[in-house]
Amino acid sequence: MFLTQRLTLVLASALVFATSAAQAGNPIFVLNSLDANVSVIDASTWKETRRIPTGKEPHHIYLTPDEKSVIVANAGSDSLTFIDPRTAEVQRVVHGTLDPYQLRFSPDMKWFVTVANRLNHIDIYRWDGKELTLAKRIPSSKTPSHIWIDTKSTTAYASMQDSDELVAVDLATQTLKWRVKTGALPADVFGTPDDKHLLLGLTGGDHVEVYDVTGLQPKLVKKIPTGQGAHAFRALGDGRHVFVGNRVANTINKIDYNTLESVAQFKAPGGPDCMEVSADGKLLMVSSRWIKKVSVIDIATGQLVRQVKVGKSPHGIWTLDHAKRY
Repeated sequence: MFLTQRLTLVLASALVFATSAAQAGNPIFVLNSLDANVSVIDASTWKETRRIPTGKEPHHIYLTPDEKSVIVANAGSDSLTFIDPRTAEVQRVVHGTLDPYQLRFSPDMKWFVTVANRLNHIDIYRWDGKELTLAKRIPSSKTPSHIWIDTKSTTAYASMQDSDELVAVDLATQTLKWRVKTGALPADVFGTPDDKHLLLGLTGGDHVEVYDVTGLQPKLVKKIPTGQGAHAFRALGDGRHVFVGNRVANTINKIDYNTLESVAQFKAPGGPDCMEVSADGKLLMVSSRWIKKVSVIDIATGQLVRQVKVGKSPHGIWTLDHAKRY
């Protein structure tokens, strides 16, 4: 009976995998942080087709508001590489952005925010649809790591990895609104669609902190147990769930952000870091940071269905054919 059930799960995962791959059309990009390049994966064959040279230490990637370019932030080279998300051709390189580790556009498409992981500042740029103009450089605490911007484009939140803090920046005035102490080594930040709660992964812990940010000062309201090294988030796209990767535990938790509870957990090898969800919501693609691979997981069963070899220390992963961000 057990063998029959397991075979059924394996066959179902294979069918989901084949269907999702066939439906995908645009390339998958994986940032190889220690190789200074980006792996381009064909989503129909799951083969790496080539590598795009970038600047040093490409860590994170984000789509421009017009969806004509995807930007790779090269922290070690103080540059941004603009790539066509459909053809994987380099469009241009913008120099002079100091230590762009993490990056994000505001929902109203007016602001572009980066954090300098080694230089300890937050940069706020104005975006006119084509060019970036620095509005303000804000000194921060130690090792700013990840960013979230609320749905109203009023506030940017950033984690401070080595001073164990979460800070909020008013985008209109480019000033700090507040800062609060957190657990150990805070990393990625995820905000709920109602802008009420912020979820914060603690790489130095085994849980996700939840803050109520509706008042003048944030309030820690819950700790969600996940696994050691809670790090990066990615929404499932169903308007209710978000994944968090636990880089030390080699697991991924599925969190219901309405009830603020973990509802599932499955294994993910090699230090799971950044994630991407296929447009149909069936596959979770994970950069396995320590084993130079992308791991592909069937979301319904939690089964590992494929691994793709990439470069050294794969970090950011992204494709235009992705699920909704909530």
